[in-house]
Amino acid sequence: MDTRGIDQMLGMLRATSAAASGRPAEPAGAAVGAVGAAGGTDFAQVLQNSIAAVSQTQQQAEAMAANFAAGNNSENLHEVMLALQKASLSFQEMVQVRNKLVSAYQDVMNMQI
Repeated sequence: MDTRGIDQMLGMLRATSAAASGRPAEPAGAAVGAVGAAGGTDFAQVLQNSIAAVSQTQQQAEAMAANFAAGNNSENLHEVMLALQKASLSFQEMVQVRNKLVSAYQDVMNMQI
């Protein structure tokens, strides 16, 4: 059983978590946030990198599915299904982060000064 896709997804989640908390990411992490002038993590850059990673994951999965549907022998069903599930999980994670951000924004806007 090939677990490279799962390991890669866990690495992305760890890197995103590390970047969001302001800790330096592990060397194996792919999605690393930028450090701002004050030494903190640039939230906008982390968010932009995460969205780009999700988009790239979806594009790769779609390309693999298209190659498999066209009868390309380099793609097998197992790898295609893993790639599609990885893309789906990445997108669901991004939606949940967006929902939390909207909720936090609403909480801040409802605060009385």
